[in-house]
Amino acid sequence: MAGIRTEIINTTQIMCSDKLVLGTWGNVSAREGQEKMWITPSGMNYDSLQEEDLVLLDLQGLIHSGRWKPSSEWRLHAAIYRARPECSAIVHTHSPHATAFAIARQNIPPVVEDLVEVVGGSVEVAAYTLPGTWELAENCVRGLGERNAVLLANHGLVGVGSTLPEALKVCQIVEKTAQAVLLARLLGPVVELCEEDIRKMRNFYLNSYGPKLTGEEV
Repeated sequence: MAGIRTEIINTTQIMCSDKLVLGTWGNVSAREGQEKMWITPSGMNYDSLQEEDLVLLDLQGLIHSGRWKPSSEWRLHAAIYRARPECSAIVHTHSPHATAFAIARQNIPPVVEDLVEVVGGSVEVAAYTLPGTWELAENCVRGLGERNAVLLANHGLVGVGSTLPEALKVCQIVEKTAQAVLLARLLGPVVELCEEDIRKMRNFYLNSYGPKLTGEEV
């Protein structure tokens, strides 16, 4: 099984190939135990990023391993890990369609099944403040709530999950949904899913979705 640092590098490569980020923007982290996290360094291009470039720090910001300065958004990651102990991975992207909603400061509505299954409802917009601050971290946690994605006003998207593939999938599905909503609005008003259906689909995803053995030989 791939180690945490290998998974982080793999995640950054997919982010680039899927055009969820450009250059050095965005960041990725994963827990190391409950009180530490590995995170991408500040201002380093993902094309050349190596495992030894990642930084291990605790949730107070003390560096335990690594030669580079951690991402300027380490506070945001630390705040989410403190608020959401079930989350073990965070992916922050600047994907174009999701960021369009962040710029307009409009929520991405709960309109398709995969979005509500992986996110748990709409994608809300966290109140604006300067990047890299504790205030942004606090706003992000409030905007995230119990869901798995949040927009940062005039900034980008944050997705969380129990694993890095899950957090990345959240960002991919939010970006796809944002694009679909923008296209749908050219045709007319979009129709949101009702709260009861959202709850049922989220529960199905958490408890029944995915490959499961039937106990029968094929």
